[in-house]
Amino acid sequence: MSQEAQEYGFSRRQVTLGLVAIFAVYGTMAYFLQTLTVARPKMAADLDGMSLYAWAVSIPSLFSAFVTLIFGKLSDIHGRRIMLLVSVILLLVGTILSAISPTFTFLIFASVVVALGTGAMMPLVFSVVGDLFPPAQRGKWIGLLNIPVGFFALVGPTLGGWVTDNLNWRYLFWLSIPLLIVCLVTVPVGVPSIVNRGAKGKIDVLGCVLIAIASSATILGLSFAGTHHWKSLEVLGLLSVSVIFWIAFFVAEARIKAPILDPAMFRNRAFVTVAVATLLSFFGQMAILMYFPMFLQGVQGISATVSGQIITPYSVLMAFIGVPVGFLLTKSRRFKWMYIVGFGILTADMFGIIFFTSETPVVWSVIAATLAGLGLGAVPTINTMVVQNAVPKRLLGVAMGAFFFFISMGVAVSPAVLGSAMTFGYNKTLSNALPKGLERIADEATMASLSDSDVLLSEPAMAALEDTFRKHGAQGEALLAETVQAIRSAMESGLRNVFWLSAITMLLAFLLISTVPESSMEEKVPEEIPEPVGAE
Repeated sequence: MSQEAQEYGFSRRQVTLGLVAIFAVYGTMAYFLQTLTVARPKMAADLDGMSLYAWAVSIPSLFSAFVTLIFGKLSDIHGRRIMLLVSVILLLVGTILSAISPTFTFLIFASVVVALGTGAMMPLVFSVVGDLFPPAQRGKWIGLLNIPVGFFALVGPTLGGWVTDNLNWRYLFWLSIPLLIVCLVTVPVGVPSIVNRGAKGKIDVLGCVLIAIASSATILGLSFAGTHHWKSLEVLGLLSVSVIFWIAFFVAEARIKAPILDPAMFRNRAFVTVAVATLLSFFGQMAILMYFPMFLQGVQGISATVSGQIITPYSVLMAFIGVPVGFLLTKSRRFKWMYIVGFGILTADMFGIIFFTSETPVVWSVIAATLAGLGLGAVPTINTMVVQNAVPKRLLGVAMGAFFFFISMGVAVSPAVLGSAMTFGYNKTLSNALPKGLERIADEATMASLSDSDVLLSEPAMAALEDTFRKHGAQGEALLAETVQAIRSAMESGLRNVFWLSAITMLLAFLLISTVPESSMEEKVPEEIPEPVGAE
């Protein structure tokens, strides 16, 4: 152990046990991310929830965003160990509820419980790294945390697709139980119980209430825009409420001694630049994680297993690139050029995906997934280093909580907005593409079912549609083929809207990250006066 590490007061054994614990926790999170993404379209189809597909990500992400702030603050007061343990228990409960979900609405509720656990875990893991190591060494270990992520990135998508195709997606949740048990053992043993004596002991209740209302109104308003007109009373009302409460929240935080979201974070140029650029970039990431598998399975008719294999390069590269990046950061102390290259590659990649069609060769999908992984691979490691080096150690938990709040809001907002774009494009194209004379054969229930694109992903729904048409002989067979093609064309149109919107927001993220200040990664920020990084 280096002299710098020893100055942090931990023996080699303590550091080793701490690393084992956070590697176990971070690896378990990677399992959930990599295996469940490819199975999500099938979950929605099996539980008749395709109309709620975007909500299945938006609503849990909303709670995840909220809990990052709460647990970040609580960890500064009560220590990382107890808060990590609580988060693992929440994840365990949510996993069991997800596995037994009878309806898609219940699955969303279970996903909320899962999000309460995972939303807290990620900032806490990186805060533990900040507790164990000085700034100059953090990059190496943050990079090495990508090893368990890389492992599950390599096997997770294919495993998730195979289990979904050959067994049932519920088994993916049951398979995570042993991993969670390992976390329950290693966290109490390995994570040091550090209590920040300088942290305030009171929780900002008013701030919690205001940000909960503001966040909820934002997500609900954007989600309703997918099924209502943007000028409807529901959408305008909710978005107006969100603006009012966001303003009230920031005014209140500026007057509170122990705010849940410290205003000092927003006076820090490096933090604000990275946080906003990361939030915008999640539109591109959600397009790859949520809607690209839907494109492969619904538009191109590829199985969940094969689509998982196509996505694998994205997951593997995004994970493993973080390892050498961490060492490179530790050695060179330079990061801005990595941001520009990474965001630039992903921006170009997203503009390329816009032109994919049902006839696009699979090899291009593999190339697109590979470029996305290359572009994003370095970003999480750099983000963590920049944020941690922008604040004094006493604000480490608050800073990581605030940053992951932005990430969770990006995860929550992006599918809501992208889902609205998807629904608008799908319905508009479908109404013009359906064959003439369809209403003479299909009953009202069948016509209503066509407004939900899950028919292309659900075997029971497709079987019911086929039975309806085949009762009418050759004419029915011909109309069935035309109807399926109309649904596929409508889905392709809706997804193209998604890819366009994602590409534009990625371009904005690229332009913004190009302005980030190249701050020092060696000097400690003074505890007394947390100066903004990059200030003149």
